Amino acid sequence: MSAVVTRYRADVAEPGEHLALLRWQMDNNHRLDLRDTFPGHITTSALVISPAKDKILLIDHVTIGRWLQPGGHYEPSDSFWASALREAVEETGVIGAVLHPWHKGDLPLVIDSHDVPGKPARNEPPHVHHDLQYVFVASADQPLTAQLDEVHAAQWQDFSALAAISTRAAKRILAL
Repeated sequence: MSAVVTRYRADVAEPGEHLALLRWQMDNNHRLDLRDTFPGHITTSALVISPAKDKILLIDHVTIGRWLQPGGHYEPSDSFWASALREAVEETGVIGAVLHPWHKGDLPLVIDSHDVPGKPARNEPPHVHHDLQYVFVASADQPLTAQLDEVHAAQWQDFSALAAISTRAAKRILAL
């Protein structure tokens, strides 16, 4: 994890993108791969775009109640991007998504540390998700199958919808 964050900060991060909490947790040997690590832990998400960059695959998230990119808590994988792809396939049924060649390995396009509400039913306090975001390319002509226990719907939307979710991700994808 440390190598990914170091490379991200050197090669991708903009001024002011310090990732201070994430780095503090790493310096203090927090198990960021466990969802019960607080104040934050790792999630991965997939920014699945059409080849023409005119469509983005989004989910209507059950818990959060808004359209987002597919993703979830990190589960052990060969890479962080493989975890993100697994989430996209599980939540949407997308077929044939391929990691964008920009990544050159496990470098995320965006690392977004954001607050999430806790879940009292799980004795989970409000906390932070350190979300590693990866870009995948897939045909928007295929049918999708939403995983209805986690998402209300999965849908290809106009790429401009991403700006309301993450202006940083939208800007970086357009520059690819």
